[in-house]
Amino acid sequence: MLTGNCLCGEVRFTAAGVARDPAACHCTQCRKQSGHYWAAVQIDDDKLRIEGQVKWFQSSPTAKRGFCPNCGSFLFWKSDADTDTGVSLGSMNVPTGLTLQRHIFTADKGDYYEIADQVRQEEQEDE
Repeated sequence: MLTGNCLCGEVRFTAAGVARDPAACHCTQCRKQSGHYWAAVQIDDDKLRIEGQVKWFQSSPTAKRGFCPNCGSFLFWKSDADTDTGVSLGSMNVPTGLTLQRHIFTADKGDYYEIADQVRQEEQEDE
């Protein structure tokens, strides 16, 4: 069971079952919203329980981002077509038992840092 919350504690979540695809996203939208890159894990919607009010922002024609309206913590990413939700690894209580598996959208990463670990990198670019 994974648990987590936003910075102020107003939004809390529990995730039962398997968390898939721990990844760090370097796309322009994730960098602009988080201030750096954003790491998340995919959780099936029927296994994710969210408590508290989440504000959803439609960030593209096909996806939205969920955050706490009180403290602004960026917690969730949701594709309109998928039955799972990306949940922020940074908002999870430790230990998570998870290990980052890949970096995505590395072609769009900021120019102020290098990816220095040995985790797989995927260069696809923002659309």
